[in-house]
Amino acid sequence: MLKNYIKIALRNLAKHKFYTFINIIGLSVGVAVCMIISLFVINELSYDTGFKDADRIYRVKSEIVFGGNHWDMVLAPAPLADALPEDFPEVESAVHFRTRGTYLVKRLDENIKEDKVVWASKDFFKVFEIPLLEGNPEGALSEPNTMAISKSTAKKYFPNEDALGQSLTLDNDMDFRITGVYQDIPKNTHFHFDFLLSAEGLEEAQRIVWMSSNFQTYFKLRENADPDALRAKLPSLIKTHMEPEIIQVFGEGSTLETLSKNGGKFEFDIQPLLDIHLKSDLMGEFEPNFNITYIYLFVAVALFILAIACINFMNLSTARSANRAKEVGIRKAMGSFRSHLIRQFLMESILLSFISFLIAIPIVSILLPFFNDLAGRELVLPFKDFAFYGILVAGAIGTGMLAGMYPAFFLSGFKPISILKGKVSMGMKSGLIRSSLVVFQFAVSIILVIATIAVFNQLNYIQNKKIGFNKEQIITVDDIYALGDQAETFKKEVLANSMMESGTITGFLPVSGTWRNSTSWWGEGKDPKQTENLVSLQNWSVDYDYVNTMGMNIVEGRDFSIQYASDSNSVILNETAAKSFNFEGDLIGQKIFTLSQGEELDLKEQEGKTVVGIVENFHFESLKENIGPVIILLSETPDGIASFRFNSSDTEAVVTFIESKWNELAPGQPFTYSFLDDRFGNMYASETRLGKVFAIFAAFAIIIACLGLFALTAFTAEQRTKEIGIRKVLGSSVRSIVFLLSKEFTKLVVIAFLIASPIAWWAMNLWLEDYEFKIQLGWKVFLSAGVFAAVISLLTISYQSIKAATSNPVNSLKSE
Repeated sequence: MLKNYIKIALRNLAKHKFYTFINIIGLSVGVAVCMIISLFVINELSYDTGFKDADRIYRVKSEIVFGGNHWDMVLAPAPLADALPEDFPEVESAVHFRTRGTYLVKRLDENIKEDKVVWASKDFFKVFEIPLLEGNPEGALSEPNTMAISKSTAKKYFPNEDALGQSLTLDNDMDFRITGVYQDIPKNTHFHFDFLLSAEGLEEAQRIVWMSSNFQTYFKLRENADPDALRAKLPSLIKTHMEPEIIQVFGEGSTLETLSKNGGKFEFDIQPLLDIHLKSDLMGEFEPNFNITYIYLFVAVALFILAIACINFMNLSTARSANRAKEVGIRKAMGSFRSHLIRQFLMESILLSFISFLIAIPIVSILLPFFNDLAGRELVLPFKDFAFYGILVAGAIGTGMLAGMYPAFFLSGFKPISILKGKVSMGMKSGLIRSSLVVFQFAVSIILVIATIAVFNQLNYIQNKKIGFNKEQIITVDDIYALGDQAETFKKEVLANSMMESGTITGFLPVSGTWRNSTSWWGEGKDPKQTENLVSLQNWSVDYDYVNTMGMNIVEGRDFSIQYASDSNSVILNETAAKSFNFEGDLIGQKIFTLSQGEELDLKEQEGKTVVGIVENFHFESLKENIGPVIILLSETPDGIASFRFNSSDTEAVVTFIESKWNELAPGQPFTYSFLDDRFGNMYASETRLGKVFAIFAAFAIIIACLGLFALTAFTAEQRTKEIGIRKVLGSSVRSIVFLLSKEFTKLVVIAFLIASPIAWWAMNLWLEDYEFKIQLGWKVFLSAGVFAAVISLLTISYQSIKAATSNPVNSLKSE
């Protein structure tokens, strides 16, 4: 019986080659998109699962509200890693990390710039049981000036040699002995380090200071320990260790309780390791994480695109019902049961689905490299995994059942008497469900088009918004510390070229990923022991040329000037910081003071800093964030990044010239540069990818929907061939016939637009809530999407409509 079903199914598919082709192409593309999205989603959900006991590993996060600022971050005090296992028996071990940017690493003479470097405490291999290929995990990071390196790094610096016991030099003056070589950290983890430097040799890591948060802290719970019970104990840890420091600094009355009454907050919480990649976007993340919302979104898009492809099969199958009606009537009259007919029609659907899945695999192989470039992933089809083939077979059967279930029950339900009397309705006249499915297809497509337009409009807004500084025509040179005491010489020699306008050296740039440092300040005459008088500011240390080079605008007072010797003790505030102090009268000339942090936290009498200028607010983080308060101070020893504003359109000449000066003053040191506008754009890389992905998905959805519409129009024109011929003989114009054939489908697209618009408006406003600075979704966005969908659908319909309207009526009428 099965053999008979397959034989008849193949005959029917071969008999109607055009409709079979449309179904197979549409379904193949839909399945290919689903496969790619499935590979992506599975990869994202697998992050950090490769660590042993991953379900018992947690990270500490901090929430601090103080001095008018709110920080939600993964950074915590240095002593927390030791306190957790000491204070709480349910904690098995803990480790903390400290990142300090990039390092220059050399074995012999040549330096190599490395960015996957971190300081880690001695229990790293207890928390993250990464296989140690050489060395002892107990002692690999237990001594100062030692390090563990990854397997690939060992091969890079010590080819054909044992790395264990050898040394590498960092930043030209720090020698580290290699005490361990570990297996490369898997790609699907939320951090990737090639160098683990022992934090035993880091002074900052050894200081018992609880009011300074610069370390990422992870810990492993003992088996069967309750994470919620530990979470409930964390306030006691803060009270035991942090409150004494707060009282020492701010006086006896400054308890956590009084701080809370004044709106302040110091709280710890814990995050499961397996939640970090998809559910965390906090200050101090090692790498940008993904968003679980996008996972849900991609899954929904995949299902919708597959549904659109399946709808094509349903629509064409039911639209061609009259062609199959006599077959059904004769089969029933000859004694076939309805169940036999259902199985027959389902077999056709499943067979078509299997063919589509087979064609989808090479489509995925072709598209996957492009998707990997777009998404920044390394996805591959798992041909070596037998489960993959099982999933393919199950998917093909499931998709075939999904696409064929409704047509099978619809076609098999015809009554033989009505069929043989010719009382079966044809085409779109009895197609309420079919029309609804077409509306669904185009509603999904229009939603994706609106989403694409909205994302790109937001990106365009970001790129063109007034951001308080001029990011164009600025080249940045990293690792200025490699120049040693030649930094100022380098700056002067570069500026001697006529292509250069100005230059500055500082690690504090108005883009994410550069230096940040915050302390509390108070105005003259205010009591700092009353925490409501404290203002937490970003402290930016710069040189005299910073404001000018960045193209910032001084709105009150003046910029720093070398002509004023007193400027070494002066500051410039941004507008947000100026408002935070609530000074009466003119702020220029007022003095402000900061909290000093020496060997012990204490308030020290000091001269204070004089405000000489107020700079217009400038964005220094993503537009998802409000502009925070910033204080700009002069630095005696500029370091970090050299930034030069140039006036030449020949950027290659600019780079070549600066590199030549670098090589003169820092021979053997790697030259690394970028452009400030590119750094700015990198802050929105995920949004750019999202916009491109939406554009691709929208294109696929529309192509598949239009394939179905194309076939439906062709079928409708075929069913109405004689009607068209009679109308032409009676004098109807080509235009009127085209209008007649097109209006019904055009009406469905308009209905789809009316349904899609409010859904898209709600979804995109929800997405835009993440941004403090954002576009307004005006009517033009929706009109553009509607016009686009209408034009595409009209072009699709018009081909078949015009073809039918211009055909010779003699050919259609003489066949009677």
